[in-house]
Order: sequence, then structure tokens, then C-alpha cells
Amino acid sequence: MSADRPHEAAASGATAAGNASGGGPLAGVKVLELGTLIAGPFAARFLGEFGAEVIKIEDPKGGDPLRKWRKLWPEAGGTSLWWAVQARNKKSVTVNLKAEEGKEIVRRLAKEADIVIENFRPGLLEKLGLGYDVLSKENPGLVMVRLSGYGQSGPYRDRPGFGAIAESMGGLRHITGYPELPPPRIGISIGDSIAALHGVIGAMMALHHRNMNGGSGQIVDVALYEAVFNMMESVVPEYGVYGMVRERTGASLPGIVPSNTYPCRDGSIVIGGNSDPIFRRLMTAIDRPDLANDPALAHNDGRVPRTAEIDGAIASWLSTRTIDEALDVLNAADVPAGRIYSVADMFTDPQFAARQMIQQFRWQKPGASGEEGVDIALPGVTPKLSATPGDTRWLGPELGEHTDEVLQSLGYDTDRIAQLRAQQIV
Repeated sequence: MSADRPHEAAASGATAAGNASGGGPLAGVKVLELGTLIAGPFAARFLGEFGAEVIKIEDPKGGDPLRKWRKLWPEAGGTSLWWAVQARNKKSVTVNLKAEEGKEIVRRLAKEADIVIENFRPGLLEKLGLGYDVLSKENPGLVMVRLSGYGQSGPYRDRPGFGAIAESMGGLRHITGYPELPPPRIGISIGDSIAALHGVIGAMMALHHRNMNGGSGQIVDVALYEAVFNMMESVVPEYGVYGMVRERTGASLPGIVPSNTYPCRDGSIVIGGNSDPIFRRLMTAIDRPDLANDPALAHNDGRVPRTAEIDGAIASWLSTRTIDEALDVLNAADVPAGRIYSVADMFTDPQFAARQMIQQFRWQKPGASGEEGVDIALPGVTPKLSATPGDTRWLGPELGEHTDEVLQSLGYDTDRIAQLRAQQIV
């Protein structure tokens, strides 16, 4: 990877195959990102990792609030470490969307874009004169990904909706945790991330339709609660047929036995022994041939009524063993099992290393010397494509770092850009 730009990524142990293959599978795709925080930016990040040119529009006064979320570097007044990964491979352009000429800049960028990604409250883009009806007139092939709490229609359309609300309404919170306790939240913004991935999938389908089937552009309407709801497996038919409401079951996977978290002498492990042949191997490994050979337990529907007995047998065997001792036996028996990793475990795990899932970079401000930067670890890009893998070409940019570059590509000269800056339009 070249390092001729201040934010250019130079990864320790990373592959440059994405660049060598021409920039990734999405090279030539232009994405305009109008969102902030999590869902929209994560969708755009995903596209940028696989070669799309992503131009991120930010408010000149502070930019995306994510720049100040969670742990900062430097700790006092710095930039979010999350920003380094969430905005990697993006070009930051500052534009005041309340100014008429700022809107014109966005319209000109959208005219050249393949995809626009936005996650404002429904109706805001229309109020700004930047709705799909306006942008698609100049660019009929435009795909617009719209991520919002409740979607672009329906009685809840105008309500504010964050990922936490979507996780609740979509059903995830109700089935998470222990029955005697209030539903907890998962420790990451999972609702936003699930919605972002639905947005990426929708964008790819819409582009394929446009490019291969002679179609025009279209809107990809992703409601955060619907994206979560889409992951809820069998809860809908179970309620529709039996009136069954799935409830919280702690660490177990309800109706699929055995699949649970079990205590060892020095901590806990997760075991998934729920396929029929794996169950037999598991019971044999824990010295319970009686259960392994019980015809009533040969299939999952027979094991469910005896969940407590089976979990008790596993727990009893584990109670005298350490995690390492248990995993040695279970791995030898070809039973899926694993320790519960913290991020510290990930940094030292040979599987993460072999797959290059943690990569080291140098992050510094434009024009700064190496002494003013910081070594930063970022997650590797996934999924792994054999011929056109994704890549980290540079880390999250400074606010407005690419404004001049992008405006010049639209035909603005340096004098006009200086005027726009003086007028606080960019």
C-alpha cells in the first residue's frame, strides 16, 4: 500500500491484494453518504472496504457525532478510535445542507453517484430538496438506500427511531437474557448494524437489476425494526400456529438441545451439541454412553423434553475440569465448543492471527510527523474474497480532509472553493 497521503494505511501483516486486483470488486462504484452515526455509515463503510469510492458529507461544524463517541485519541479533545474503522476508505467533504449552494453540491455529487446512502428521519431529504424524486431526475439509475427506525411509510414513520428501539420492537430484547430479570441490551449497536447489512444487500440487488436486467435505479427502504425482525427465526410461525410466545431462556438456545453455556472449574464454555451425530459424540466424550445410545434421544424433538437431564450431565462432567482440559476432550471428539473471548483473547488467538483479523496501522493527522501519531489496531475486512478481497486503504479522515479534492473534481476552482469556505457553505 502506498503511504503518500497522511491517512494512508500501512498495515502490519496485511495484504495489498485488494489494491493489486484493481481496487476490489466494487471499484468504479460511486457512493454518496449522507448519514451520521451508525447504520448509514456502516453500510457505506462496507462498500468502501470492497473498493467503492465513498464520499461522506459532513456538517462543517463538528461533522459526524461519531467522531466524539466512546474512547478518544488523544483522550482530551481527540477523535474517536471507532472513527478510524467506521470511516476508513471514505472521503470527508464538509457541506452545509441548509445553504442553497451546499444543496447544489450534493445534487451534483448525486448526479455522478451509483448509490446514495442516508439515515435521516423520513421526509428530511425532501424538505431539503434532495429527495429521490429530485436526485433521480438527473440520474435515473441512482439507487438510494434509506435507513430509518420505522421505514418510509406507516403510522410510525415520523417517530425518531434508534437501534435500541428497533431491537425492542423487532423482538430481540424480549428473548434475550434470563426470565427473572429485565431484558438486557447486547453490548454493541446490533440493531443498527443488522439494518446496515440489509441496506448493503438491497443496494447490491438494486445495482444488479439496473446493470444486468435493464432496470432503472430504485429506493432501498430499510426499517431498523424490520431488519431485526427478519432475524427472528421461527417466532412468527410458532405464534401463528400454537400461540406460543418465545421467552427469555438465559444462555441456552430454546428448543435446540444441547446448546448452552456451561461452567468449568475456571470459567465457562459454550457447547453446541445439537445435531444428532454431534450429540452422540458429545455424550460419548463425557462418559455417558447411556444417553448417547438412548433411542429416545436420537433426535432433537426427543431431547427437548429432557433438556434439564442432558444439561445436568454435561455440567457434572465439566465441574471437575478446567476450560483447557474440557476443550481438549471436546475438540478431539469433534464437538463444537469454545471459550468466551474477550477482546484481549482475540489479540493473542492464533486463528485471529492466521486470518489477519486484527491489523496494525499508524494513525496520524494530515501533515503531522510520525511522533504525533498512534499505533492503532483495526478489525480486518470480512468476508474474504479469494480474487478481489476488501482492503483498508486509509483510516478515518479528518473533518473535510477531501473537500477541495472532491469539489475540484466537480469543476470548482480554488478561488470559488475559498469563497464557499468563507461563506461557511463548506
